[in-house]
Amino acid sequence: MFGLGLPEMGIIAVVAILIFGPKKIPELGNALGKTLRSFKEGVGIGDDESALEEKEKEKEKEKEKEKEEESPPKI
Repeated sequence: MFGLGLPEMGIIAVVAILIFGPKKIPELGNALGKTLRSFKEGVGIGDDESALEEKEKEKEKEKEKEKEEESPPKI
C-alpha cells in the first residue's frame, strides 16, 4: 500500500489524532468515505455509458448484416 508499513501507518494515525483530536477523526473518515463513494459512482456511470454505446453500435452492425443477408443478390 504505497510502501507504507504498519509503523508508518501508526505514526500517521497518532499525528492525525494530535492535529484533529479524537472526536473529529470519525467525522473526517465519514466525509472521506462519502467522497470516495461518490467518485466511484461517477466513474462507474461513465463506464456504463461507454459500454452502452458500444453495445448499441454492435446491434446496429448486426442489423445491417441481417439486412444485407435478407436482400436478394443484385445481378
